[in-house]
Amino acid sequence: MGIMPIMRVPREAKTTKRTTYDWISKATLWAYLVWGLECIIVVKVGRERLTNFQQSSYKRFDEIIYNIIFLSILIPHFLLPIASWRHGPQVAIFKNMWTHYQLKYLKITGTPIIFPNLYYLTWGLCVFSWGLSFTVVLSQHYLQDDFELWHSFAYYHIIAMLDGFCSLWYINCNAFSTASHGLATNLHKALEADYPALKLAQYRHLWVDLSHMMQQLGRAYSNMYGIYCMVIFFTTTISLYGALTEILEHGLSYKEMGLFVIVGYCMTLLFIICNEAYHASRKVGLEFQVRLLNVNLGAIDRSTQREVEMFLVAIAKNPPIMNLDGFTNINRELFTANISFMSTYLIVLMQFKLTLLRQSARRALRTIVSAVFSTNATMIDDDEDDDDDDEE
Repeated sequence: MGIMPIMRVPREAKTTKRTTYDWISKATLWAYLVWGLECIIVVKVGRERLTNFQQSSYKRFDEIIYNIIFLSILIPHFLLPIASWRHGPQVAIFKNMWTHYQLKYLKITGTPIIFPNLYYLTWGLCVFSWGLSFTVVLSQHYLQDDFELWHSFAYYHIIAMLDGFCSLWYINCNAFSTASHGLATNLHKALEADYPALKLAQYRHLWVDLSHMMQQLGRAYSNMYGIYCMVIFFTTTISLYGALTEILEHGLSYKEMGLFVIVGYCMTLLFIICNEAYHASRKVGLEFQVRLLNVNLGAIDRSTQREVEMFLVAIAKNPPIMNLDGFTNINRELFTANISFMSTYLIVLMQFKLTLLRQSARRALRTIVSAVFSTNATMIDDDEDDDDDDEE
Protein backbone atom coordinates (compact mmCIF):
# COMPACT_ATOMS: atom_id res chain seq x y z
CA MET A 1 0.00 0.00 0.00
CA GLY A 2 3.03 2.29 0.23
CA ILE A 3 2.22 3.49 3.75
CA MET A 4 5.69 2.93 5.25
CA PRO A 5 8.26 2.02 2.54
CA ILE A 6 10.99 0.49 4.70
CA MET A 7 13.22 -2.29 3.37
CA ARG A 8 14.84 -5.36 4.88
CA VAL A 9 18.58 -5.71 4.30
CA PRO A 10 19.60 -9.08 2.76
CA ARG A 11 21.06 -11.55 5.22
CA GLU A 12 24.37 -11.73 3.35
CA ALA A 13 24.91 -7.98 3.76
CA LYS A 14 27.61 -7.16 6.32
CA THR A 15 25.73 -4.63 8.44
CA THR A 16 24.13 -4.48 11.85
CA LYS A 17 21.09 -2.65 10.44
CA ARG A 18 18.50 -5.13 9.25
CA THR A 19 15.95 -2.44 8.31
CA THR A 20 16.65 0.72 6.30
CA TYR A 21 14.75 3.66 4.89
CA ASP A 22 15.76 5.67 1.84
CA TRP A 23 13.85 8.34 -0.07
CA ILE A 24 14.90 6.82 -3.42
CA SER A 25 14.74 3.11 -2.62
CA LYS A 26 12.63 0.69 -4.64
CA ALA A 27 10.02 0.52 -1.88
CA THR A 28 9.80 4.32 -1.66
CA LEU A 29 9.48 4.70 -5.44
CA TRP A 30 6.71 2.12 -5.38
CA ALA A 31 5.02 4.12 -2.59
CA TYR A 32 5.21 7.29 -4.74
CA LEU A 33 3.57 5.47 -7.64
CA VAL A 34 0.76 3.91 -5.56
CA TRP A 35 0.06 7.16 -3.72
CA GLY A 36 -0.05 9.12 -7.00
CA LEU A 37 -2.52 6.70 -8.59
CA GLU A 38 -4.70 6.79 -5.48
CA CYS A 39 -4.64 10.59 -5.57
CA ILE A 40 -6.50 10.56 -8.91
CA ILE A 41 -9.65 8.95 -7.55
CA VAL A 42 -9.36 10.65 -4.14
CA VAL A 43 -9.12 14.13 -5.69
CA LYS A 44 -12.04 13.42 -8.03
CA VAL A 45 -14.29 12.21 -5.23
CA GLY A 46 -13.11 15.00 -2.92
CA ARG A 47 -13.96 17.68 -5.49
CA GLU A 48 -17.43 16.25 -5.97
CA ARG A 49 -17.98 16.06 -2.21
CA LEU A 50 -16.78 19.64 -1.82
CA THR A 51 -19.09 20.80 -4.61
CA ASN A 52 -22.04 19.06 -2.97
CA PHE A 53 -21.14 20.69 0.33
CA GLN A 54 -20.99 24.16 -1.21
CA GLN A 55 -24.36 23.61 -2.91
CA SER A 56 -26.03 22.10 0.15
CA SER A 57 -28.21 25.05 1.17
CA TYR A 58 -31.39 23.21 0.13
CA LYS A 59 -30.33 19.72 1.21
CA ARG A 60 -31.26 17.81 4.34
CA PHE A 61 -29.05 18.25 7.37
CA ASP A 62 -27.84 14.62 7.37
CA GLU A 63 -26.58 14.98 3.79
CA ILE A 64 -24.47 17.96 4.87
CA ILE A 65 -23.12 15.91 7.78
CA TYR A 66 -22.21 13.06 5.45
CA ASN A 67 -20.30 15.42 3.17
CA ILE A 68 -18.32 16.78 6.12
CA ILE A 69 -17.53 13.30 7.45
CA PHE A 70 -16.38 11.82 4.16
CA LEU A 71 -14.35 14.91 3.34
CA SER A 72 -12.55 14.54 6.69
CA ILE A 73 -11.84 10.85 6.04
CA LEU A 74 -10.02 11.81 2.82
CA ILE A 75 -7.56 14.02 4.75
CA PRO A 76 -5.25 11.21 6.03
CA HIS A 77 -4.48 10.24 2.43
CA PHE A 78 -2.97 13.66 1.67
CA LEU A 79 -1.13 13.79 5.00
CA LEU A 80 0.52 10.41 4.44
CA PRO A 81 3.83 11.78 3.00
CA ILE A 82 4.18 14.25 5.90
CA ALA A 83 2.90 12.10 8.75
CA SER A 84 4.26 8.69 7.74
CA TRP A 85 7.10 8.86 5.21
CA ARG A 86 8.86 11.70 7.03
CA HIS A 87 9.23 9.43 10.07
CA GLY A 88 10.59 6.53 8.04
CA PRO A 89 14.09 6.76 9.61
CA GLN A 90 12.55 6.59 13.11
CA VAL A 91 10.55 3.50 12.13
CA ALA A 92 13.73 1.88 10.80
CA ILE A 93 15.43 2.64 14.14
CA PHE A 94 12.53 0.98 15.97
CA LYS A 95 12.73 -2.14 13.80
CA ASN A 96 16.51 -2.38 14.28
CA MET A 97 16.08 -1.98 18.03
CA TRP A 98 13.82 -5.04 17.98
CA THR A 99 16.41 -7.03 16.01
CA HIS A 100 19.24 -6.11 18.39
CA TYR A 101 17.04 -6.78 21.40
CA GLN A 102 16.18 -10.29 20.27
CA LEU A 103 19.86 -11.10 19.69
CA LYS A 104 20.81 -9.67 23.07
CA TYR A 105 17.96 -11.56 24.75
CA LEU A 106 19.14 -14.81 23.16
CA LYS A 107 22.74 -14.30 24.31
CA ILE A 108 21.79 -13.48 27.91
CA THR A 109 18.94 -15.91 28.55
CA GLY A 110 19.94 -18.66 26.13
CA THR A 111 16.39 -18.85 24.77
CA PRO A 112 14.82 -16.93 21.87
CA ILE A 113 11.71 -14.79 22.10
CA ILE A 114 8.91 -16.83 20.56
CA PHE A 115 5.94 -14.92 19.19
CA PRO A 116 3.18 -17.53 18.86
CA ASN A 117 1.29 -17.59 15.55
CA LEU A 118 2.85 -14.28 14.44
CA TYR A 119 2.81 -15.21 10.73
CA TYR A 120 -0.85 -16.23 10.74
CA LEU A 121 -1.80 -13.28 12.96
CA THR A 122 -0.25 -10.69 10.64
CA TRP A 123 -1.79 -12.15 7.49
CA GLY A 124 -5.12 -12.67 9.23
CA LEU A 125 -5.24 -9.06 10.40
CA CYS A 126 -4.26 -7.87 6.92
CA VAL A 127 -7.13 -9.76 5.29
CA PHE A 128 -9.49 -8.70 8.07
CA SER A 129 -8.51 -5.03 7.63
CA TRP A 130 -9.40 -5.07 3.95
CA GLY A 131 -12.59 -7.04 4.59
CA LEU A 132 -13.68 -4.59 7.28
CA SER A 133 -12.88 -1.71 4.93
CA PHE A 134 -15.15 -3.08 2.22
CA THR A 135 -17.89 -3.77 4.78
CA VAL A 136 -17.85 -0.27 6.31
CA VAL A 137 -17.66 1.59 3.00
CA LEU A 138 -20.28 -0.51 1.21
CA SER A 139 -22.64 -0.16 4.17
CA GLN A 140 -22.54 3.60 3.64
CA HIS A 141 -23.37 3.09 -0.04
CA TYR A 142 -26.51 1.14 0.84
CA LEU A 143 -27.56 3.28 3.83
CA GLN A 144 -27.41 6.67 2.11
CA ASP A 145 -28.67 7.65 -1.31
CA ASP A 146 -26.03 10.17 -2.35
CA PHE A 147 -23.06 7.82 -1.75
CA GLU A 148 -22.45 6.51 -5.26
CA LEU A 149 -20.71 3.20 -5.76
CA TRP A 150 -17.73 4.67 -7.59
CA HIS A 151 -17.11 6.99 -4.62
CA SER A 152 -16.26 3.93 -2.54
CA PHE A 153 -13.02 3.35 -4.48
CA ALA A 154 -11.58 6.49 -2.88
CA TYR A 155 -12.19 5.16 0.63
CA TYR A 156 -11.25 1.48 0.55
CA HIS A 157 -7.51 2.03 0.92
CA ILE A 158 -7.97 4.80 3.52
CA ILE A 159 -10.18 2.70 5.80
CA ALA A 160 -7.88 -0.28 5.25
CA MET A 161 -4.93 1.95 6.22
CA LEU A 162 -6.68 2.96 9.46
CA ASP A 163 -7.43 -0.70 10.17
CA GLY A 164 -3.83 -1.59 9.34
CA PHE A 165 -2.43 0.96 11.78
CA CYS A 166 -4.70 -0.43 14.49
CA SER A 167 -3.50 -3.96 13.65
CA LEU A 168 0.13 -2.83 13.70
CA TRP A 169 -0.36 -1.28 17.14
CA TYR A 170 -2.01 -4.48 18.38
CA ILE A 171 0.89 -6.63 17.12
CA ASN A 172 3.56 -4.37 18.63
CA CYS A 173 1.81 -4.21 22.01
CA ASN A 174 1.44 -7.98 22.07
CA ALA A 175 5.11 -8.32 21.15
CA PHE A 176 6.07 -6.15 24.13
CA SER A 177 3.86 -8.25 26.39
CA THR A 178 5.38 -11.49 25.07
CA ALA A 179 8.95 -10.23 25.54
CA SER A 180 8.10 -8.97 29.03
CA HIS A 181 6.57 -12.32 30.00
CA GLY A 182 9.65 -14.20 28.83
CA LEU A 183 11.96 -11.83 30.68
CA ALA A 184 9.86 -12.12 33.85
CA THR A 185 10.02 -15.91 33.68
CA ASN A 186 13.81 -15.86 33.35
CA LEU A 187 14.02 -13.29 36.17
CA HIS A 188 12.06 -15.61 38.44
CA LYS A 189 14.42 -18.50 37.63
CA ALA A 190 17.46 -16.30 38.27
CA LEU A 191 16.18 -15.24 41.70
CA GLU A 192 15.82 -18.89 42.69
CA ALA A 193 19.46 -19.61 41.77
CA ASP A 194 22.52 -18.98 43.94
CA TYR A 195 24.19 -15.53 43.68
CA PRO A 196 21.91 -14.09 40.95
CA ALA A 197 23.35 -10.55 41.07
CA LEU A 198 25.07 -10.75 37.66
CA LYS A 199 21.97 -12.11 35.94
CA LEU A 200 19.82 -9.43 37.57
CA ALA A 201 22.12 -6.73 36.19
CA GLN A 202 21.86 -8.21 32.70
CA TYR A 203 18.07 -8.52 32.94
CA ARG A 204 17.89 -4.93 34.14
CA HIS A 205 19.65 -3.80 30.96
CA LEU A 206 17.26 -5.93 28.91
CA TRP A 207 14.29 -4.37 30.66
CA VAL A 208 15.58 -0.82 30.07
CA ASP A 209 16.01 -1.63 26.36
CA LEU A 210 12.43 -2.91 26.25
CA SER A 211 11.16 0.28 27.87
CA HIS A 212 13.13 2.40 25.41
CA MET A 213 11.60 0.46 22.51
CA MET A 214 8.12 1.26 23.79
CA GLN A 215 9.04 4.94 23.85
CA GLN A 216 10.56 4.67 20.36
CA LEU A 217 7.34 3.15 19.02
CA GLY A 218 5.40 6.27 20.01
CA ARG A 219 8.15 8.51 18.63
CA ALA A 220 8.28 6.70 15.28
CA TYR A 221 4.52 6.77 14.66
CA SER A 222 3.68 9.96 16.57
CA ASN A 223 2.34 12.01 13.66
CA MET A 224 0.37 9.19 12.08
CA TYR A 225 -1.32 8.06 15.27
CA GLY A 226 -1.84 11.67 16.33
CA ILE A 227 -3.74 12.39 13.11
CA TYR A 228 -5.46 9.02 13.56
CA CYS A 229 -6.83 10.05 16.96
CA MET A 230 -7.91 13.50 15.74
CA VAL A 231 -9.78 12.06 12.74
CA ILE A 232 -11.54 9.57 15.03
CA PHE A 233 -12.48 12.31 17.51
CA PHE A 234 -13.78 14.71 14.85
CA THR A 235 -15.63 12.05 12.86
CA THR A 236 -17.27 10.52 15.93
CA THR A 237 -18.42 13.87 17.31
CA ILE A 238 -19.90 15.06 14.00
CA SER A 239 -21.54 11.67 13.35
CA LEU A 240 -23.20 11.57 16.78
CA TYR A 241 -24.37 15.16 16.44
CA GLY A 242 -25.81 14.50 13.00
CA ALA A 243 -27.54 11.29 14.09
CA LEU A 244 -29.09 12.80 17.23
CA THR A 245 -30.24 15.90 15.35
CA GLU A 246 -31.88 13.90 12.60
CA ILE A 247 -33.61 11.67 15.15
CA LEU A 248 -35.02 14.75 16.90
CA GLU A 249 -36.28 16.26 13.66
CA HIS A 250 -37.32 13.27 11.54
CA GLY A 251 -37.10 10.18 13.72
CA LEU A 252 -34.87 7.13 13.36
CA SER A 253 -34.23 5.86 9.82
CA TYR A 254 -31.75 3.72 7.93
CA LYS A 255 -29.68 6.78 7.02
CA GLU A 256 -29.03 7.51 10.68
CA MET A 257 -27.93 3.90 11.09
CA GLY A 258 -25.07 4.72 8.73
CA LEU A 259 -23.90 7.40 11.13
CA PHE A 260 -24.06 4.97 14.05
CA VAL A 261 -21.97 2.48 12.04
CA ILE A 262 -19.27 5.15 11.66
CA VAL A 263 -19.41 5.97 15.39
CA GLY A 264 -19.12 2.33 16.41
CA TYR A 265 -16.27 1.72 13.98
CA CYS A 266 -14.22 4.74 15.10
CA MET A 267 -14.72 4.14 18.82
CA THR A 268 -13.77 0.47 18.46
CA LEU A 269 -10.48 1.41 16.80
CA LEU A 270 -9.70 3.96 19.49
CA PHE A 271 -10.55 1.51 22.28
CA ILE A 272 -8.31 -1.21 20.85
CA ILE A 273 -5.35 1.18 20.59
CA CYS A 274 -5.81 2.57 24.12
CA ASN A 275 -6.55 -0.79 25.71
CA GLU A 276 -3.59 -2.60 24.13
CA ALA A 277 -1.22 0.20 25.12
CA TYR A 278 -2.54 0.02 28.69
CA HIS A 279 -1.99 -3.74 28.92
CA ALA A 280 1.51 -3.52 27.41
CA SER A 281 2.55 -0.76 29.85
CA ARG A 282 1.09 -2.69 32.76
CA LYS A 283 2.82 -5.96 31.90
CA VAL A 284 6.19 -4.35 31.26
CA GLY A 285 6.08 -1.94 34.21
CA LEU A 286 3.70 -2.76 37.03
CA GLU A 287 4.01 -6.54 36.92
CA PHE A 288 7.82 -6.30 37.05
CA GLN A 289 7.61 -3.94 40.00
CA VAL A 290 5.27 -6.29 41.87
CA ARG A 291 7.56 -9.27 41.16
CA LEU A 292 10.62 -7.41 42.46
CA LEU A 293 8.82 -5.97 45.49
CA ASN A 294 7.79 -9.49 46.49
CA VAL A 295 11.41 -10.63 46.65
CA ASN A 296 12.43 -11.59 50.18
CA LEU A 297 15.49 -9.37 50.62
CA GLY A 298 16.45 -11.14 53.83
CA ALA A 299 17.00 -14.41 51.96
CA ILE A 300 19.47 -13.06 49.37
CA ASP A 301 22.99 -11.67 49.53
CA ARG A 302 23.88 -7.98 49.71
CA SER A 303 24.91 -7.62 46.05
CA THR A 304 21.62 -9.14 44.89
CA GLN A 305 19.71 -6.79 47.20
CA ARG A 306 21.51 -3.86 45.59
CA GLU A 307 20.63 -5.13 42.10
CA VAL A 308 16.96 -5.48 43.06
CA GLU A 309 16.96 -1.90 44.33
CA MET A 310 18.69 -0.67 41.16
CA PHE A 311 16.14 -2.58 39.08
CA LEU A 312 13.28 -0.83 40.89
CA VAL A 313 14.99 2.55 40.39
CA ALA A 314 15.42 1.80 36.68
CA ILE A 315 11.69 1.04 36.36
CA ALA A 316 10.83 4.29 38.15
CA LYS A 317 13.25 6.35 36.01
CA ASN A 318 12.23 4.73 32.69
CA PRO A 319 8.47 4.23 32.85
CA PRO A 320 7.21 2.06 29.95
CA ILE A 321 4.74 4.61 28.61
CA MET A 322 3.35 4.76 25.08
CA ASN A 323 3.84 8.46 24.33
CA LEU A 324 3.26 10.15 20.96
CA ASP A 325 6.49 12.16 21.01
CA GLY A 326 5.32 14.25 23.97
CA PHE A 327 1.85 15.07 22.61
CA THR A 328 -0.17 12.58 24.65
CA ASN A 329 0.07 9.24 26.44
CA ILE A 330 -1.77 6.30 24.89
CA ASN A 331 -3.69 4.47 27.62
CA ARG A 332 -7.22 3.97 28.84
CA GLU A 333 -7.30 7.51 30.19
CA LEU A 334 -7.07 8.79 26.61
CA PHE A 335 -10.19 6.81 25.70
CA THR A 336 -12.20 8.14 28.64
CA ALA A 337 -10.88 11.66 27.99
CA ASN A 338 -12.10 11.45 24.39
CA ILE A 339 -15.55 10.34 25.56
CA SER A 340 -15.61 13.22 28.06
CA PHE A 341 -14.64 15.81 25.43
CA MET A 342 -17.12 14.37 22.93
CA SER A 343 -19.90 14.57 25.52
CA THR A 344 -19.02 18.19 26.29
CA TYR A 345 -19.04 19.21 22.63
CA LEU A 346 -22.25 17.27 21.97
CA ILE A 347 -24.02 18.97 24.89
CA VAL A 348 -23.00 22.41 23.60
CA LEU A 349 -23.95 21.59 20.01
CA MET A 350 -27.28 20.06 21.03
CA GLN A 351 -28.07 23.15 23.12
CA PHE A 352 -27.53 25.31 20.03
CA LYS A 353 -29.67 22.94 17.97
CA LEU A 354 -32.49 22.84 20.51
CA THR A 355 -32.40 26.64 20.68
CA LEU A 356 -32.75 26.82 16.91
CA LEU A 357 -35.60 24.30 17.02
CA ARG A 358 -37.41 26.35 19.67
CA GLN A 359 -36.93 29.52 17.66
CA SER A 360 -38.26 27.80 14.56
CA ALA A 361 -41.27 26.52 16.52
CA ARG A 362 -41.96 30.02 17.86
CA ARG A 363 -41.74 31.52 14.38
CA ALA A 364 -44.06 28.85 13.05
CA LEU A 365 -46.52 29.50 15.91
CA ARG A 366 -46.41 33.24 15.28
CA THR A 367 -47.03 32.65 11.60
CA ILE A 368 -50.02 30.45 12.38
CA VAL A 369 -51.42 32.96 14.87
CA SER A 370 -50.92 35.81 12.44
CA ALA A 371 -52.59 33.81 9.71
CA VAL A 372 -55.56 33.02 12.00
CA PHE A 373 -55.99 36.66 13.04
CA SER A 374 -55.67 37.79 9.44
CA THR A 375 -58.33 35.31 8.42
CA ASN A 376 -60.65 36.46 11.24
CA ALA A 377 -60.10 40.10 10.36
CA THR A 378 -60.88 39.40 6.74
CA MET A 379 -64.06 37.55 7.67
CA ILE A 380 -65.18 40.45 9.94
CA ASP A 381 -64.58 42.97 7.15
CA ASP A 382 -66.56 40.83 4.76
CA ASP A 383 -69.44 40.64 7.23
CA GLU A 384 -69.46 44.43 7.67
CA ASP A 385 -69.50 44.90 3.92
CA ASP A 386 -72.45 42.53 3.64
CA ASP A 387 -74.34 44.48 6.34
CA ASP A 388 -73.72 47.77 4.53
CA ASP A 389 -75.02 46.28 1.33
CA ASP A 390 -78.17 45.07 3.10
CA GLU A 391 -78.87 48.58 4.56
CA GLU A 392 -78.59 50.17 1.16
